[in-house]
Amino acid sequence: MTDLAGKRVLLIVSGGIAAYKALELVRLLKKEGVTVRCVLTAGGAQFVTPLSLQALSEETVYTDLFSLTDESEMGHIQLSRAADLVVVAPASADILARMAAGMADDLATTLLLATDKPVLVAPAMNVRMWQHAATVANMATLAARGVTVVDPDEGAMACGEWGPGRLAEPPAIVERIAARLMPRAIPVPRRLLTGRHIIVTSGPTHEPIDPVRYIANRSSGKQGHAIAAALIELGARVTLVSGPVAIPDPPLARVLHVETASEMLDACRAALPADAAICVAAVADWRVATPSDIKLKKAPGAEPPALALTPNPDILADLAKPAPDRPGLVIGFAAETNDLLAHAAEKRQRKGCDWLLANDVSAAGGAMGGDDNEIQLITAEGHESWPRMSKQAVAQRLAQRLAEALGDA
Repeated sequence: MTDLAGKRVLLIVSGGIAAYKALELVRLLKKEGVTVRCVLTAGGAQFVTPLSLQALSEETVYTDLFSLTDESEMGHIQLSRAADLVVVAPASADILARMAAGMADDLATTLLLATDKPVLVAPAMNVRMWQHAATVANMATLAARGVTVVDPDEGAMACGEWGPGRLAEPPAIVERIAARLMPRAIPVPRRLLTGRHIIVTSGPTHEPIDPVRYIANRSSGKQGHAIAAALIELGARVTLVSGPVAIPDPPLARVLHVETASEMLDACRAALPADAAICVAAVADWRVATPSDIKLKKAPGAEPPALALTPNPDILADLAKPAPDRPGLVIGFAAETNDLLAHAAEKRQRKGCDWLLANDVSAAGGAMGGDDNEIQLITAEGHESWPRMSKQAVAQRLAQRLAEALGDA
């Protein structure tokens, strides 16, 4: 990454145990020849010191909005505009909320509100904070404003919980910083899907048992949302039908939020006609025939209630059946735990879809909920194996293949 030499980054370090990783981030950026100036929030200073950041960055570390020396020359304005990129790492739930609200009550948020330079954030927080509806809404707001997000990793946390929310590792953040600072180094995709309308389903469905309980699965929506974003990059008009997820909506997608399989099918039908439909969502196969209107209570010594299940509508088969408004290309996903190719080939025939992407979700750290995927693409001509790669890479590869297929249609 020698092309980073001479670039200038303003790094805002906010509160959280992950703040210690900011020291490694500074070291890696300096190694690439980047000038790094640091702003340390009051919360961040509880975990790392100004002296440690100053020693690594070899620059003054800023903490106070009302420093008379700096502010006599409107120092916060100069700081906010002297960098090529503003990076917030770690970005706590608090600073993300204040960014979304446009607050300016300390040096960090004042810089962020005053800057005219691109902004990149690397969130880090407890899994429940990351998945809270307020944080999801804040991330969607920031994404819509053009803020680049380095999604947090999934794993064990300092609080003892497990899930998404760990700060991405510093080398991964450096890669995203490089991509943001050197856009010409990244091939600009040809907009091969301009004028095409594509429906994508994503995430799980929640089938109610009573007002507080539901049947669901472990789908995160990462793959479906990545596919929607990749299609948009190629110029497609995308309708994303999403079940309940804890990740932001892709910018520029028309997003229809649903809960149940029936609602997802209705939304897909309403979105027709379309040139293609990609059913990535992990739809619950069954639902409770008669959900309770009130919370089912657990009585001492009583047997658990018997739940009568009924099949959910088959969205993939419904979209693939012969009809005047059938999309020209219908693609399904199959999450399997054994006999992957045999089950996937049978499913493609039974559903009537054109392509089927199968993945193995049995292994620890598997595709469902994880960041990587390993695909077997099943078509009428046979199958091809894709190597294990990130879900974003899978999405880009599928989008390119779809563009080629629709271009031949």
